[in-house]
Amino acid sequence: MSPDVPAPSGPHQDGPQPWEEMLRAVLGPAADDAIREMRERGMDPAAMAAASGLPSDPALLAQVVSQVQRMFAASGDEPVNWQMAHDLARQQAAQGGDPSLSPARRREVLDALSVAELWLDAATSLPPSGGTPHAWSRAEWVEATLPTWRTLTEPVASSLSTALAQALGRAAGEDGLLGALPDGPGGSPLGDPQRLLRGLGSAVFGLQVGQAAGTLAREVFGTTDIGLPLLERPAPALLAGNVDAFAEGLDAPPEEVRLYLALREVAATRLFAHVPWVRAHLLDAVEQYARGITVDVDQLEEAVGAIDPTDQAALQQALSGGVFAPQTTPEQQAALDRLETALALVEGWVDEVATRAALPHLPHAVPLQEMVRRRRAAGGPAEQTFASLVGLELRPRRLRDAAAVWAHLTTTRGVDGRDAVWAHPDLVPAAEDLDDPAGYDARRAAAVEGSADLDRALAEILGDEDGSAPS
Repeated sequence: MSPDVPAPSGPHQDGPQPWEEMLRAVLGPAADDAIREMRERGMDPAAMAAASGLPSDPALLAQVVSQVQRMFAASGDEPVNWQMAHDLARQQAAQGGDPSLSPARRREVLDALSVAELWLDAATSLPPSGGTPHAWSRAEWVEATLPTWRTLTEPVASSLSTALAQALGRAAGEDGLLGALPDGPGGSPLGDPQRLLRGLGSAVFGLQVGQAAGTLAREVFGTTDIGLPLLERPAPALLAGNVDAFAEGLDAPPEEVRLYLALREVAATRLFAHVPWVRAHLLDAVEQYARGITVDVDQLEEAVGAIDPTDQAALQQALSGGVFAPQTTPEQQAALDRLETALALVEGWVDEVATRAALPHLPHAVPLQEMVRRRRAAGGPAEQTFASLVGLELRPRRLRDAAAVWAHLTTTRGVDGRDAVWAHPDLVPAAEDLDDPAGYDARRAAAVEGSADLDRALAEILGDEDGSAPS
């Protein structure tokens, strides 16, 4: 340590402090200047280390140091450190055990998906997706779906990471901690000190996405039960371990639970495969939301400056309180409203179709329908993490209303007429239809009549005497 740096206080004065080892691993020779700068500003690095939970065990510390070094080496200019997100998602998914499926268990799942395809033929006019069915472990689910999470979260993370780096850069700029870090080849291994901030933002979002994806891998049953299609090419899949865990404690036999969940997965897969505009509509709503991200940098900078880094409780309260949350503009709120309605319509259709297909075969079809509805309404830790990260609610708040609309259409139009509604976005029930399912047909008839009146008016304006639209 430089002779200008005061000796550390505390019970471990005779040897290197864990926080010193961490700073030296990240900052290299610049660590001494950084420590001096922090102490001159009244910050106690040892207290910060204790507040952050830095381990004192040398072996654990070595692992942390190694992870930090890899983090900054791999971050680059990406808004999300995807290697970190991938590794953490795999670690989270493996908590509690995630063994590879035995041939017998894999066969159980594939048989359930095959039976579900047969039963659904009587409940929907949409044919099978044609995708290869899968029986997955949690790790396999992570590997297959992470590309879609990248599509969903990276635009938002890019905007927020830039704002966060700007705020932290102002707060710690040339007169602050960053000013103590040399940026020459012989100084910090990070080179430009601003890279530290970009790497920090990239790592923060990588940790959040990885944590959420890994936790979600322990909750979901397949690739469609959160409403969003998580595979670019739709194919039915079930996570055997999660299905078995959900079946525990229920009155229904595990075989019935597996078949009911298979029906829901297969129904949603058919919808996404044969009505491709639905997937595009859902992801477009997310993109429109992300495109409008704006952050009040002044407010963010004020929040950052007000946080005492030695106060662990204050740090946790600030982060959980949404200090870094984006502002929601009217345009973004409109996109979120469209997304919420679309999610409800997709899951309402799946709920209606899967349950109708199950009723002749599964004695517990109705109780299972209710259990899944309540589970989706409550959400889970992973969905809450994504909501705090990108402001998106993955729960269909109006699932029951949407299911009522599809049930009404089944009664009035039959299976073929109900499914034909998916042929065009303008035919799909809207928010007002969720309020009044019985008025759907009257509203669509009025819309068609209004369109015909418009065509006649245009024809008259253009001088077409027979009243037909010009060719």
